Amino acid sequence: MSDDHMTSMGRSPTEAGAEHVAPAVPLPVPVSASLPAVLPPQKKRRRRLRYVLLLLVPAVIAAGYWWSHTGDGLPAGFAMGNGRVEADEIDIDTKFAGRIAELNVDEGDLVKPGQVVAVMDTRDLEASLKKSQALVEQARKSLDEAQANLVQAQTQVKFAQQELERTAALVPKGYATVEQLDQRTQQHNAAVALENAAAQRVAQAQHALDAATHDVELYQVNISDNSLIAPKAGPIEYRVANVGEVLPVGGKVFTMLDASYVYMDIYLPTGQAGRVRIGSEARIVLDAYPGHVIPAAVVFVASQAQFTPKTVETKEERDKLMFRIRVRIDPQRLEGRAALVRTGLPGVAYVRTDPSAAWPPSLRPSPAASVPPPTKQ
Repeated sequence: MSDDHMTSMGRSPTEAGAEHVAPAVPLPVPVSASLPAVLPPQKKRRRRLRYVLLLLVPAVIAAGYWWSHTGDGLPAGFAMGNGRVEADEIDIDTKFAGRIAELNVDEGDLVKPGQVVAVMDTRDLEASLKKSQALVEQARKSLDEAQANLVQAQTQVKFAQQELERTAALVPKGYATVEQLDQRTQQHNAAVALENAAAQRVAQAQHALDAATHDVELYQVNISDNSLIAPKAGPIEYRVANVGEVLPVGGKVFTMLDASYVYMDIYLPTGQAGRVRIGSEARIVLDAYPGHVIPAAVVFVASQAQFTPKTVETKEERDKLMFRIRVRIDPQRLEGRAALVRTGLPGVAYVRTDPSAAWPPSLRPSPAASVPPPTKQ
């Protein structure tokens, strides 16, 4: 037995079979395996810079948005708040119950003070007016009659006075008796009484005429009040009723805006609201016209806070209190610009809390001539 055979007999079957297995084919090496395992410093630095820029851009945008909506970007001595432009609303209501006969304006129309915007049906009042006018004529005739009776009574008094004087002169001479003198005296007294009565009837007739005249004036006023007029200049905001509708006393027909009282309400925290005074200068910038700065002034500072409980004990809670501040646009700037009044426009109001602080150049009032033309809504 050869050495090779003995060697094979001493091996395990697995080892023996392994000699007949085909040799393993070497696997191909991937291309990526030939690249370095670590990126070069330059490429890694570029990728890091790209990631940093991607993170900074949203942060910068958010910071810019936050700065534009907060007052932290303002100089010391100023505060700001967001709000909407509003104007005083005036309800044009009926004084009496009645039916609407005419509507002379509609929503969006500009009206002037004293302009008739609606007319109510006044046929019943006109009939009552004619009746009162007839009573006036009757009272005037009664007065004329009473005055004529007074003149007649005055004439009788004058004649009785003359008769009394003649008789009084004849009695001492014996040409008239004392009895005749007494008769003349009684006649004179009766004539004076008739004169007084006639004077009283004249006064009564005069009072009746005055009362009838006042009735006529009252009906004329009531008829005039049934012509609804605009108390101030401004646009018609709402039309609530239509022609032919019957309204009760105080029924609303129109709602108009007072173009001379335009304001913006903002809310400031305790620390800023405590430094705001009535009359403090302010500026309003609307989102629709960001380049136009409107001068204004503070006309109201709320005495009670909002958005928090009425009673707070800690300083942290007190700092959360918000007070309403009303900033009104200069009325002189609104003269002749009723067509430019637009309510509901959002914007920002800036308030000067320190009288010695100088306004930034960007918040200097724009010239009145630079007001942009109104746009149709």
